Amino acid sequence: METDRIIAVGDIHGCRLELERLLGMISFDPSRDLLVFLGDYIDRGPEPRGVLEILSGLADLHPGHVRCLMGNHEWMFLRYLEGMDSNLYLLNGGETTIADYFIEGKGVSIPDRHKKFLDSLDFFLETESYIFVHAGLRPGVPLADQTPDDLLWIRDEFISSSYDWGKRVIFAHTPVETPLVQPNKIGIDTGAVYGGRLTALILPDLTFISVEKK
Repeated sequence: METDRIIAVGDIHGCRLELERLLGMISFDPSRDLLVFLGDYIDRGPEPRGVLEILSGLADLHPGHVRCLMGNHEWMFLRYLEGMDSNLYLLNGGETTIADYFIEGKGVSIPDRHKKFLDSLDFFLETESYIFVHAGLRPGVPLADQTPDDLLWIRDEFISSSYDWGKRVIFAHTPVETPLVQPNKIGIDTGAVYGGRLTALILPDLTFISVEKK
């Protein structure tokens, strides 16, 4: 697919208002843009359900031009729904998402569109010039051999590495005060849910657009 711009967005974590403001600022044009969300749409923040409503709507409306990746928080939520690792999920901020989907007398109830969206999330996206992933890649391992555990959870081994995967890696997951720009990687989780900013990276211009948490 030919695109003029690729727009990547970092961790949202239930910050619906900030997501709406950011989308208004980037002026996404599906006729020429590819919009990539890097995971962690839910948990910790106030409106995870609202975030999934926006993203699932965008993905349905612009198939192929909106790509959404799996974050470790979506992975934990899906396992929670299957009755696995409940304590791990709750220890990582899952209570806000559970509360947002809780219906008295029914428990946690997920709309079909939201569940279909969560089930459709990819672990990475490779384009001609970039690799997009939630957490990062293990140094020395080809992309095809990376494990879901590393793609969703890796931190220090990836952050500190100068390994060249052949394409620049665009990632989120590890909060930084300002975007991390290195020759082999760019990190754009600027901690919106922690009082920081929600950030989008515009490629190939290498420009950043951010909104502050209110």
